[in-house]
Formats: sequence, C-alpha cells, structure tokens
Amino acid sequence: MKKILKLIYQPYKWLFFAPFFFISTFFFGTLAVLLCMIFDPRLPSFLCGSTWARLNGWLTPMFVKIIGKDNIDKNQSYIIAANHQSQYDIFLLYGWLGIDFKWVMKQELRKIPFIGISCEKIGHIFINRFDKKAAVAAINAAKKKIINGTSVIFFPEGTRSRTGELGSFKKGAFKMALDLELPILPVTIIGTRNILPPDTVDLFPGTAVMIIHKPVSVKDYNEDDLQTLSDKVRNIINMPLQESRT
Repeated sequence: MKKILKLIYQPYKWLFFAPFFFISTFFFGTLAVLLCMIFDPRLPSFLCGSTWARLNGWLTPMFVKIIGKDNIDKNQSYIIAANHQSQYDIFLLYGWLGIDFKWVMKQELRKIPFIGISCEKIGHIFINRFDKKAAVAAINAAKKKIINGTSVIFFPEGTRSRTGELGSFKKGAFKMALDLELPILPVTIIGTRNILPPDTVDLFPGTAVMIIHKPVSVKDYNEDDLQTLSDKVRNIINMPLQESRT
C-alpha cells in the first residue's frame, strides 16, 4: 500500500511541491536580505524563516507534534543541542521551536543561492570544518550575538545520521555553553528521517515529533568535564529515540 501511495505522490512532489520550494526559497531569501537592511535581523529571521519553514512543512505535508514547549523561557538564551536525522529538521526547528536563534552551519551551505546570503545577513554562523583556526574564530565572533533571548543551535553529531542511530557528539556546543555560562536545551527530533531520508529525494508525507527537554545547567561543570556534560546531554536526547524504536 505504501508503494502505491508513494507512486501517487510523485506528480504532486515534482509538479507542485518542488516548484513551490524553490520559489518560496527565492522569495523569502530575497525578502530576508532586504528586511535586514532596515530592521534588526531578529525580525526577518522570524518572519521569513519561520513562515518559509511552516509553509513548506504544511505543503509536504509534515504533521508536527511538539512536546515540552513549556520548558523554554523566551527571555533566556540557550545553547540548543539537537539530533540530526534529515534536512527536514531545519523546517521543524525553524518553523515550530518558536524562539530567536542562530544556526551553526557548515561553510558549504553559504554557496546555496538565496539561502546562503539570507542566512549570512540574518546572522547565522558558518563554520569551516576543515580549518580549525577559522572555525574557532567564527564561533568566537558569534558569541556576541547570543544575548537577550537569542540562542544558538548545534547539531553536535556534525552531520545527519545515515542509520537513524544517534552519532557521537563533538564538543563545540558544550565548550560554548561553558564559555558563555548558558544552559543547554536538549531537543530530540523523531520522524523527519521517514519524511526525507538522508542523501535522497525520496520525499513522502509523515509525522515529525520534537521533544524539548528541560534545560541542563552548566554551573557545576568546567572544561575538564566536557565529556561528562556531552554524555549527559546525549543520553537525554537519545532516550526518546530508543523508546520510539521499541
């Protein structure tokens, strides 16, 4: 039955959704650049980014379930750590998290037309993964933006999981949390991999679940405890992933 439904979905995907995605990306990317010339980047980030993400999510369609939104204090800045299953994680976080944040993105994404320039103007953070010195400099420059309720999102795995299993975590998010003395907000994403598997265009409607966990304070940790802190956050994110497979 699913194979038949996928076959039926193909004309919609290629004749309606794909053109809409490219047109909306051009429109909202251009609008974000223009608005950044007039307003504080927070406004175009929310107005353009959230609207773009929600429209594309709804038209997939992606059905969204949010758990734990009351764990967010909108006046508090966070280091947000989320697992990474699919490109649809971007729609889910941008469209439904509901707070101002900056992405930590790989440098290669800067080259994507409309998305790259709009992300730069909004203030997202591009990291050269192959130049450690440049990556550290970019992170240090970004720290000035993480104030007054603006947060920063990391995918600590560094890339999408190809198996669905949670990968090992890099230390950058946890180092920044200690440096800025900000709580870590763990986020578990479930289901986006079924909507758009990594390295494919095998798009299909589905349900995405975002679980926002209670913040993890870093007050009792120092740089010697980075692995302990990383393991604690990873275990929090991983528990619902394991439960979803049982």
